[in-house]
Amino acid sequence: MEIKIWIFIIVIVGALLVGAIAGFFLARAWFKRYLEKNPPMNERMVREMMRQMGRTPSEKQVRQIMASMQQK
Repeated sequence: MEIKIWIFIIVIVGALLVGAIAGFFLARAWFKRYLEKNPPMNERMVREMMRQMGRTPSEKQVRQIMASMQQK
């Protein structure tokens, strides 16, 4: 009788672990796809931020900023 209880507990804990690991990887893949489709910053946003700071950005500056953000 006691062995059945331990097996039941081990199965429940194992299922929870497998579910947590699978959920983590599924959420990670979904979030990566979401960020690829909706990047947090684009060139238009960089230009607008620089204009708000009182600077007129050149195309080279905008590309440098975008390249530095994509490296991280």
